[in-house]
Amino acid sequence: MVPSVQSNILRLYIIKLSKWLMLTMPIVFLFYQANGLSTQDLFLLKAIYSISIVVFEVPSGYFGDIWGRKSSLVLGSFLGFVGFALYCVSTGFWGFLICEVILGIGQSFISGSDSALLYDTLQEAKKEKEYLKIEGRLISAGNFAEAVAAPIGVLIAVMGLRTPFYFQTAVAFAAIPAALTLIEPAQRGTVEKAGFQQIFKILKFAMVEHKGLQTTIIYSAVIGTATLTMAWFVQPYFVFLSLPLAFYGIVIPLLNLTTGVISIQAYRVEKWLGREAVILFIALGIAAGYFFLGTFQSMGALGFMFFFYIIRGLATPILKNQINEITPSDIRATVLSIRSLIIRLSFAMLGPLLGWQADRAGLPGALVAGGVLFLGTGLGAALLLIHTLRERSRLSDLRGLDPGQELPKP
Repeated sequence: MVPSVQSNILRLYIIKLSKWLMLTMPIVFLFYQANGLSTQDLFLLKAIYSISIVVFEVPSGYFGDIWGRKSSLVLGSFLGFVGFALYCVSTGFWGFLICEVILGIGQSFISGSDSALLYDTLQEAKKEKEYLKIEGRLISAGNFAEAVAAPIGVLIAVMGLRTPFYFQTAVAFAAIPAALTLIEPAQRGTVEKAGFQQIFKILKFAMVEHKGLQTTIIYSAVIGTATLTMAWFVQPYFVFLSLPLAFYGIVIPLLNLTTGVISIQAYRVEKWLGREAVILFIALGIAAGYFFLGTFQSMGALGFMFFFYIIRGLATPILKNQINEITPSDIRATVLSIRSLIIRLSFAMLGPLLGWQADRAGLPGALVAGGVLFLGTGLGAALLLIHTLRERSRLSDLRGLDPGQELPKP
């Protein structure tokens, strides 16, 4: 690879690690409680974080398309540093609320632009076919970092529950010089600066005008919502199984390591199974994970949790790659942000409902309900996507085109 490609990939690794090496994650609830917050406050703060991402998700992606993915990543990295720096001196709900809003906005400026810049960088070097492999490695590195961070965060917290936030601030700062030294691909097109009118035009293009991109985003959003929802069920499920607290620092890292290992091999799995088969496999695997966890209620059920995380490791890089392949370069960050926006909104509506179901009918019942929902939506979206892919391939053959080429811009 040319030097600019190699340097960009290295810096994207650093940015990814700065976001996933979450030393505060295993102790954040204890930290909140030590500062006088209730359980309701804890979940409210996390909801506000998600809402902050939702509100800025598409505008931030559009910002990346107009002003450059590098500029978007620099701003997102800086806001991430500021958010954790403020956590070091905040003591109450309103102070933490400001931190979560800043962190959410910062994450929205990174989401989409990082994948878009990676794809554009590889495309400029005529290496775009390597995107899935490298995206899988980046996701894997993030999962490895999250796995390593859990036990380290607990050890650091022995010196005080606020101490991990000091270290987290330093980790977040590392992303700033990495983002500042990124090289913006020269071949990337520019979007007409037409404000929110252009955003709606891109939204219409992605979700209405082009069925291939529409069905890919819908399917990816269904699977993304399912994996995000399960991530919030993990610790309640541990409590349901009466898993000793000491094992949290072992099982959670192992789950993330599992996802990381599988993400590295995702491109091989897609090549081995074929695109249509892997689409069906992911949809059925996600639903099966919910059913298995809701049906089996012994310690051995943790094996099904690992099965689910294997499917998660396949889904993320494969589905991002499918979107990137057919999206014009100059709107790629916006389109990826649309996907993330749909996932966040879907989770915001579904999560509380399944949580209410867990309180009302028990955790197994909520997981089975989730399995029914994601089996219906996931399988339906998968079949629709496969039909669209076949139709696109048929039309491409008639016109003598490459079915994997980018769609025309809006």
